[in-house]
Amino acid sequence: MKILVIGGNGTIGNRVVSHLKSENYEVIIAGRSSGDVTVDMTDSNSIAAMFDTVGNLDSVVSIAGEAKWDDFENLSEEDFYVGIKSKLMGQVNLCRIGIPYLNPEGSITLSTGILADDPVAKTTSAAMVNGALHSFVKALALELKDGKRVNAVALGLVEDAYEKYKAFFPGHNPLPTPRVINAYIKAILGKNNGEVIRDY
Repeated sequence: MKILVIGGNGTIGNRVVSHLKSENYEVIIAGRSSGDVTVDMTDSNSIAAMFDTVGNLDSVVSIAGEAKWDDFENLSEEDFYVGIKSKLMGQVNLCRIGIPYLNPEGSITLSTGILADDPVAKTTSAAMVNGALHSFVKALALELKDGKRVNAVALGLVEDAYEKYKAFFPGHNPLPTPRVINAYIKAILGKNNGEVIRDY
């Protein structure tokens, strides 16, 4: 199985990639500045060039995209466009451009997060983007052919990022690494389609 992981060198991506490699899958890592291939998620031409480079795939996993965190009163229109261009349209374009590169029965897994359902302060932009992606995945699944699938993984505060983000998430229980990995494994290897795989 040939799997492309965008964001494979990040906090969560690194854990997922390590597991996939331990199971002897062929893993290609894409990142903004490092990896087997580089990609700018805000640039559809860059996304197209990445797919041209890697060729046909059995699975595409996106653990990438950013959004601006700040008090709503401080956010400019351009601040909202950070999340729209990167995490939202970046992942939409992964699907739009990447689906033709998927082998039959192949899958695309996007990443969202708890903020779609349980936002905290300073996350109006990120929550908006995550919620939009949940709706996108459910709608896109209705139109896929040849057994192709699309899902989103929505995680809560993960163990590896707990110290960095715990002040934003009072009372939240950090997700242990095996549960983080298994959410992505379910999306990649399961038969789910159009599902938001939540683990909060």
